[in-house]
Amino acid sequence: MLAVSESKQFLGELENVYKSYGAQTAVDGVDLTVSPGELIALLGPNGAGKTTTISMLLGLQQPDAGSVSLFGESPSNVEARRGIGVMLQEESLAGELRVRELLELVSAYYPDPYPPEEVMKLTRTSALAKRPYGKLSGGQKRLVHFALAICGRPRLLFLDEPTTGLDIDARETLWATIREFVARGTAVILTTHYLEEAEALADRIVVLVGGRPVASGTVEHLRSFVNRKRLSCSTSLDIDRIRSWSEVVESEVDEDGRLHLTVSDAEVVARRLLIDDPTVREMEIHRAGLNEAFRKITKES
Repeated sequence: MLAVSESKQFLGELENVYKSYGAQTAVDGVDLTVSPGELIALLGPNGAGKTTTISMLLGLQQPDAGSVSLFGESPSNVEARRGIGVMLQEESLAGELRVRELLELVSAYYPDPYPPEEVMKLTRTSALAKRPYGKLSGGQKRLVHFALAICGRPRLLFLDEPTTGLDIDARETLWATIREFVARGTAVILTTHYLEEAEALADRIVVLVGGRPVASGTVEHLRSFVNRKRLSCSTSLDIDRIRSWSEVVESEVDEDGRLHLTVSDAEVVARRLLIDDPTVREMEIHRAGLNEAFRKITKES
């Protein structure tokens, strides 16, 4: 069925979808729509139903109840599936084929693919063109997987843990390319355990717990679920002493010895730090991020 809202077709839609494996319910009444140029981060703890939800949108599994559509068609429709690109967390590719050969092979399945040179330039894999896939490092393989996902000029892109194994430079390159595709009108569904990745990229976040959607909205909307703040500083005070303060919810010390606190009352903690340690320095206070909001939402659910 074609899903339309104010004359705008959804690229993908799940409507009241259920899926079980025996007595275990994996997806429990999920509603989800994906619009052009929208990046949705699908978050949740392990076993939350993220993979099953995406598998049904890809046509790899059928729902027990509810409806799923891809470009207004069944996800099993070959023509509809030519409009998507997929980057899975684990992919098995022929190790003897060179990167350019893999791109040419996958591109042949699409009616209007990007030229291999353009894809390799976008993903900074040009230097790997003649390298056998099996000889690449883990990070290089992830960039090739991303190149294969976008080579068909997809209208809807599925990215499952795309930056696992990438260094900082490669991660920023991939983020920049994702943003460019979204700006062109490509929709993206992202699953990631890096909450800073979702915070940096997502227009909308959907949190699943136990197969059910428990929160949905922008990063700012999800941040509003918590009243906590983040306080960072360098101090000579004993960390166990600070942890005993009632306003301190979480604490950690990074490799540089800098203290990072999640607190319920930042002003009280800041004043106490300054009184107990007059030499405290480099104090910074920020609103709670997506990480704190995610923990609160999933814990309460």
